[in-house]
Amino acid sequence: MTVNLAPKAASALNRAVKLTGDTKTDTVNRSLRIYAYLEQLMQEGGTLYVKTEGSDELERLHFV
Repeated sequence: MTVNLAPKAASALNRAVKLTGDTKTDTVNRSLRIYAYLEQLMQEGGTLYVKTEGSDELERLHFV
């Protein structure tokens, strides 16, 4: 399979590889599993929240 990434996606892939030390292939595979999970969560009416370090507030994530 060949994938053509937009410049921002290619940059994000390179950042993720640097952060994790994983290969690009492993990073793309993991990303697709996470994306599928998030899509399923949202389609089933779920909501995703994050909490940043040092804060007690939850922030709802919105995907467009």
